[in-house]
Amino acid sequence: MTSTTGTDTTTAKTDWPAWQESWDRQQEWYMPDREERFRVMLDMVEALVGTAPRVLDLACGTGTITARLLDRFPAATSTGVDLDPALLAIARGTFEGDDRVSFVTADLKDPEWTSRLPYDTYDAVLTATALHWLHSEPLAVLYGRIAGVVRDGGVFMNADHMIDESTPRINEAERAQRHVRMDQAKKNGALDWAEWWELAGKDPVLAAPTARRFEIYGEHADGDTPSAEWHARTLREKGFGEARTVWRSPSDALVLAVK
Repeated sequence: MTSTTGTDTTTAKTDWPAWQESWDRQQEWYMPDREERFRVMLDMVEALVGTAPRVLDLACGTGTITARLLDRFPAATSTGVDLDPALLAIARGTFEGDDRVSFVTADLKDPEWTSRLPYDTYDAVLTATALHWLHSEPLAVLYGRIAGVVRDGGVFMNADHMIDESTPRINEAERAQRHVRMDQAKKNGALDWAEWWELAGKDPVLAAPTARRFEIYGEHADGDTPSAEWHARTLREKGFGEARTVWRSPSDALVLAVK
């Protein structure tokens, strides 16, 4: 996806909008209802903290949530935090020059990561398809730290894989059906995770940060996918007043917590 558009600190150029589009299509191969969960997420932002929120885009990746946030709420501001140098490169390139957006490089397992943020508190902390990289114990610790940066009356939302282990037959049927659809999409040219990263590694701007990214993470982290009920219960234990599921698919859920 190299072109003469876009900017970078080197002489190489890349097409940031094309990388955003490619990332979206790759993610939708796994999650065809991805946009629906973002819509519900922003509905709840508006309902609980209004249309000009200060948002922390947690494990922001390419800035997917930030893009949709600012498109819907132009008066919002966003801080994106992530450790992935390649996805952050795409995010920074995409939002370069937009003073509503800032980015922070930080490891969410670092006890001091919140000290790097430009604000002490946020109206909303939002994340999607990211925290399953963490096992349950460090995720519970992270939830306590998140509670510390959400203002009173503010919200936290996590949209992710949340498997109900009490329904194994339903889970297996859903998984089999989903993979039939994914196999057909693959035949029609959809990129999977590995293929997308292979392309990123060949881009003149993204090659170096992609190499660093694999040094940090390896191929893919193997965290946990506890149930939505676990997430809601843990968020209440860590300082939120209310927490429950506000959207669900057969395999994923969006859990909302209010401080």
